[in-house]
Amino acid sequence: MTRETPSRFALVGDIGGTNARLALVQPGSHTLHDIHTLACAEHSGLVEAVQAYYQRLGLAPDEQPKEACLAFACPVHEEQVSMTNNHWSFAKSDVRESLGLTRFKCLNDFTAMALGVPHIEAGERLPIGEELTEGAGNDAAPRLIMGPGTGLGVAGLVHGTHNWIPLATEGGHVSFAPTDALEDALLKIFRRWHGRVSVERLLCGQGMLEIYRALGELRGLPTPLESAADVSQAAHARDTHGQPKDSLACDAVLRFMKILGDVAGDLALALGARGGVYLCGGVLPRNLDLLRQSDFRRAFADKNRMSRYNAAIPTWVVTAPWTGLLGAAEALHNEEVA
Repeated sequence: MTRETPSRFALVGDIGGTNARLALVQPGSHTLHDIHTLACAEHSGLVEAVQAYYQRLGLAPDEQPKEACLAFACPVHEEQVSMTNNHWSFAKSDVRESLGLTRFKCLNDFTAMALGVPHIEAGERLPIGEELTEGAGNDAAPRLIMGPGTGLGVAGLVHGTHNWIPLATEGGHVSFAPTDALEDALLKIFRRWHGRVSVERLLCGQGMLEIYRALGELRGLPTPLESAADVSQAAHARDTHGQPKDSLACDAVLRFMKILGDVAGDLALALGARGGVYLCGGVLPRNLDLLRQSDFRRAFADKNRMSRYNAAIPTWVVTAPWTGLLGAAEALHNEEVA
């Protein structure tokens, strides 16, 4: 990247429990430059990680950005920010001073994900159940952005007069509502394990593992797999006849996808998300074949009197690798984002 006017570049970041993804953008642009991923465990804090990033780029102090917008996988509404899944903790004012910033915006990672969605390429979203969709969606209508990962992120996006307006939510914590006898039985087990059962209890990495274990309990079968990755891998394995080698793991993942369709459909109704539902995060692209085989789309549209309404809402899996960074770039000078 040519840095003839380095002061015009701003820092953007998407920071999770394990990795910090950092890049540079020109204010007003969504073109990402010098994308690097740093392991959070290798740095004592945010400032140290950013300084290490600048070192990698060979930026002298007078070349370092004066503006930054960083997204974090944790609450960011207070002055003190503490990461949920790593050891980083910082005061916003300390970061601003230490890095010499004139502008410093913090936002939640799923807010950034939502703001990044309008800037992904058309080929970076894959339709789910396209044949069941009666319409292509209304670009002017609200959009729903959600995705299972460590938890279940949920955000909305509304087109304002001049800017995209993100709607930060805690939609992953609404109550789980079974839709058939098997899910009634699953709810009883999850309630025994957790008390109140939110949809996030089922629709996250740990939830996929627990659905597997609960199905095993209901069927009187052993459940030797120890992680969601193990369950996903086992669910994909096929014998010479194309049948699942581990039917319990396969059924667990398919049920996970069906429940995701139920919840996505409910949230689309609540938001009026006729602009489409965008499924983000790393879990779904890794299980895309099983998502397409599952009852996701049928469950999404099966809303009784409102089934036709939901059938007209398109659903996509986002495969773009840097959606959060694009959202941070959008938020940098978006007056709707504090």
